[in-house]
Amino acid sequence: MSDDNLPQKSRTQFNKLQKRLRHYVGDAIADYKMIEDGDKVMVCLSGGKDSYTLLDILLNLQKTAPVSFEVIAVNLDQKQPGFPEHVLPDYLQSLGVPYHIIEKDTYSVVKRVIPEGQTTCSLCSRLRRGTLYGYAEANGVTKIALGHHRDDILETFFLNIFYGGKLKAMPPKLLSDDKKNIVIRPLAYCREKDIERYCAFKNFPIIPCNLCGSQENLQRKAMKVMLKSWDKQFPGRLETIFTSLQNVAPSQLADPRLFDFTNLKLGRELFSQELDRLDSGMEVLAQ
Repeated sequence: MSDDNLPQKSRTQFNKLQKRLRHYVGDAIADYKMIEDGDKVMVCLSGGKDSYTLLDILLNLQKTAPVSFEVIAVNLDQKQPGFPEHVLPDYLQSLGVPYHIIEKDTYSVVKRVIPEGQTTCSLCSRLRRGTLYGYAEANGVTKIALGHHRDDILETFFLNIFYGGKLKAMPPKLLSDDKKNIVIRPLAYCREKDIERYCAFKNFPIIPCNLCGSQENLQRKAMKVMLKSWDKQFPGRLETIFTSLQNVAPSQLADPRLFDFTNLKLGRELFSQELDRLDSGMEVLAQ
């Protein structure tokens, strides 16, 4: 259903939701200077709820943003059996947005390399990223926009803690290792449940991510279940955890590469001098 044809109550709910998502995206863009004047932003469109929402919000912000930037939607057709090739071109043509479909058979590579029954997502993601990076570099793209949201970032954070032994998540803005591409995640402040509701209102033509027959990443699924349980049982907890990612105190952790623990020195003499100075000041004020 088009948002123009919604009943009044639903229209009010949709308007509030859209305003909230635009606000979050706008804040993320401003906080991390994700988009600048003259940027060519490539929105990586998979056919899932997150990338549809990202494209929709960016196209709306493009009309009112204080800076001028281009948007191009790019999809990688990985040649999975049963992939509905017409869905994305039809949708993008209806919007009138510039787009490009990259056709590359990474599906066969993944199936050949990964043993039957094992999760293919990791290799598939690396191949997809390499192809998209190459396209961006060759076509003057200055920012690559991905549809990862707040819940994705938190899931990755806990995956790295529980299974990787790293205090690491997904940054809202990232310079690629070869320094040739900048990746941005404008949905970094957005909640997945808001995106799900937005997609229901907009009725995007969703393409499922199970065409390759791969198993769902069970570890990530466990993180998703854990976070949803916390969100239901302890409202506000996820917001607090996300805020902690923006409020890091290296001296209170244990990584000697981030803080110079080895060269810590006692400062008792300096501290005593500072106390004496303060005492002298208080005596002058008392006179």
